[in-house]
Amino acid sequence: MALVHKWINGTYSLRKCLKLSDASRPFLSTRSADYCSSSLQKPVATPGKASAQRNTEGGLQGDHQREVALDITSPEDKVEVSFDKAIKDEIKDHLRRLKDDIVNHWIGPKGRPLHEVLMEQAKVVWQFRGKEDLDKWTVTSDKTIGGRSEVFLKMGRNNQSALLYGTLSSAAPQDGEGGRSGYCAMMSRVPRGAFDIKRSYDWAQFNTLYLRIRGDGRPWMVNIREDTDIIQRKNQMYSYFMFTRGGPYWQEVKIPFSKFFFSNQGRIRDAQHQLLLDKISSIGFTLADKVDGPFFLEIDFIGVFNDPAHTEEFAYENSPVLNPRLFK
Repeated sequence: MALVHKWINGTYSLRKCLKLSDASRPFLSTRSADYCSSSLQKPVATPGKASAQRNTEGGLQGDHQREVALDITSPEDKVEVSFDKAIKDEIKDHLRRLKDDIVNHWIGPKGRPLHEVLMEQAKVVWQFRGKEDLDKWTVTSDKTIGGRSEVFLKMGRNNQSALLYGTLSSAAPQDGEGGRSGYCAMMSRVPRGAFDIKRSYDWAQFNTLYLRIRGDGRPWMVNIREDTDIIQRKNQMYSYFMFTRGGPYWQEVKIPFSKFFFSNQGRIRDAQHQLLLDKISSIGFTLADKVDGPFFLEIDFIGVFNDPAHTEEFAYENSPVLNPRLFK
């Protein structure tokens, strides 16, 4: 009878072990796994160890029953997904953000009193202190047109800066259509408000772009885009050069907004227009110096400030032939 009792208990334990899925194995202890494997062997009774074996089996059975009683979700169980609840939560979040925007609008720009904003002489627009700051940017390269350049963006040392790095390659695409290649770029995402409404930056009270960077000696192009919904102006931007020194030391770069020249699809236009600082959509950095090899650009922060010593309004001349609208 003892052998029959042990055989029945072993078969029951084996059936329980076989019913457990692979996903639930990590939750079981090693002792339970050893017991399941030992139950496959034929039990042999030893006269001198009968009582000890009964005590051991009783303890193992108790542990096994306690562990089987765990509430382990089977992979066959279907996860309930409520699209209605997800849509309601999304609408509530957008309504909350819209309410905050309305309240902040009555207080002042971005919830700040108007007199504080007007007296502000400098402002940090972008800084890099965590992954959420990197999510405000996107990178691209000539891989989108079949090129071989690579670009990556990650946090710098001690999470105090953003490191833009990669490899520039001017090799032409192999598709036979494009003949020029070799660029990498980093661009800020367009800010969005409630219900995905586009926002813009108002820098009308500032006259200079202020950056703290560290590079490898390569020249970069700083690009600023205006907020516009006109399809013909999607590829228009205002650009200026930024030269890095190389070496381990940080450098502070100050570029007056009056120096930015107007371009369309990468070509400088003859008719120049002044940058409208109250409708800034995004800013970006482009490397296309035709020097193949690795590169890097480390950015601490990007800001704007008002330089009282800079009185220039626009650095480029116009004529009635090039821009007749300015002379009407």
